[in-house]
Amino acid sequence: MSCIEQMKYTLLLERTSFKEARQFIEKHSDEVYYIDPGYKIFKDYYIIGVPPIAIGAKGKDLVFTYVKSCHGAFVMTIESDEEIERLRKREAEKIKSSLKKELPKVESEPVNFQDMWKK
Repeated sequence: MSCIEQMKYTLLLERTSFKEARQFIEKHSDEVYYIDPGYKIFKDYYIIGVPPIAIGAKGKDLVFTYVKSCHGAFVMTIESDEEIERLRKREAEKIKSSLKKELPKVESEPVNFQDMWKK
């Protein structure tokens, strides 16, 4: 596709700020994911904005911020089970990788809490 505007979309919010777009997505989505600027959706389109950038899922609709030069930020939805599933998978991988990281080992002696409260 040459332009996201050629896809079947619905505008939810027009000519808004990045902050208002994020708050709208957080309030009106069933699931919310946070991505970095430059994240690609629909294989060809980069999401731009001020972090944290929220992308939401509501039913089968992907809810995201779209920036159009000289017109500002818009919140739009496009039906896409595939993109929503890709976000869910990405989030699951982030969680798994963070669980694999070892926590620093702390050496300490056992504490007797009864002794702490004696006066």
